[in-house]
Amino acid sequence: MSEAEITRMKQKTTSVPLGTLIGRELRNDKVEQRTIKYGQAALAKKGEDCFLIKPDCQRIPGNPLTSFSVFAIFDGHNGISAAIFAKENLLNNVLSAIPEGISGEEWLQALRRALVAGFVKTDIEFQQKGETSGTTVTFVVIDGWTITVASVGDSRCILDTQGGVVSLLTVDHRLEENEEERQRVTASGGEVGRLNVFGCNEVGPLRCWPGGLCLSRSIGDTDVGEFIVPVPHVKQVKISNAGGRLIIASDGIWDALSSDSAAESCRGLPAELAAKLVVKKALSSRGLKDDTTCLVVDIIPYDHPILPPTPRKKQNLLTSFLFGRRSQNARSNKLSAVGVVEELFEEGSAMLAERLGKDSPLDSSSGLFRCAVCQADQPASEGLSVNSGPFFSPASKPWEGPFLCATCRMKKDAMEGKRPSRPIITA
Repeated sequence: MSEAEITRMKQKTTSVPLGTLIGRELRNDKVEQRTIKYGQAALAKKGEDCFLIKPDCQRIPGNPLTSFSVFAIFDGHNGISAAIFAKENLLNNVLSAIPEGISGEEWLQALRRALVAGFVKTDIEFQQKGETSGTTVTFVVIDGWTITVASVGDSRCILDTQGGVVSLLTVDHRLEENEEERQRVTASGGEVGRLNVFGCNEVGPLRCWPGGLCLSRSIGDTDVGEFIVPVPHVKQVKISNAGGRLIIASDGIWDALSSDSAAESCRGLPAELAAKLVVKKALSSRGLKDDTTCLVVDIIPYDHPILPPTPRKKQNLLTSFLFGRRSQNARSNKLSAVGVVEELFEEGSAMLAERLGKDSPLDSSSGLFRCAVCQADQPASEGLSVNSGPFFSPASKPWEGPFLCATCRMKKDAMEGKRPSRPIITA
């Protein structure tokens, strides 16, 4: 090797002063940091909406590096009790289903499953109270630049990014608009049809019977068949460090405004003012016909007082005329331009066997299994696999986890139309 080559190698490997390295790390850390700013606005017609705002949660108490934020809308019907119960209990039920001692990407992956368990556990606990109200839920967890949304019903969450594309992070569980849910309800033993008024034709939106609910998924609704399930649609995306805006709202907003018009109406405004403007625009468009609640959450890059204004997306008028708008429930809908939003996960199946994984948490010291839904410990001999079925059935795999306690297994079977289930009412 020549002296010239050796000299070039030394130049390439010249050490960097420690102070410079620390400075680079601090600057890079600032780029990765983000702040959360939010606003809320509401108008009440029946007084059955609730919302949850917890911007400063921590996986490890006292450690700001483990912080995450939670925002949720609960749109009650037939009373407000289910909405209040879900607001007070759902977050704890979700967190209790996440294994202890994990963080980062592992925590985010476990969150997807924990949301399913938390929703179902909250539904079981509420139905044990013997009350008949129900609620939709749109539940949003923000961890760094990763957004995870779980939803049942027809409240909605949209994402407006710096790419100028408005993306739907939820799926509406209205029977009128969701053919997959209509098929699931009828396959589970329910009937779908419109209200039959004596002497008239069928009127109004599609409903499921018994009960007459327009939705196929909710928490509560004890007086309706078990085919109305609490299993949420879950979507997880990661946005770039350019930031983005979430608009989370009850159907009082979305019955009046499209996702695009809601986003466009408040771009460039602080979150608090934006929420008020969205509610005002919905009111001017349709009037106050339902409870109307809106949360606007800005995920803002470091050192930005407000979210930078988003340029309007240029639209090809000829393409728009020929093909029209794509369905907001389209599973194949791309969230945004490449490099702005990365889709990490999406699942909407109502089957618990497809949503709870195959882990079998066994405490080797005690020989107890933990129920994958309610987190109750139980002897291995009493655990029922979520995959078990009729004896000698080829589909039955009773040795595979996860395992459910007897109560949660009965709930699973009832949701799938395998047996009737009546809630055990506790005092």
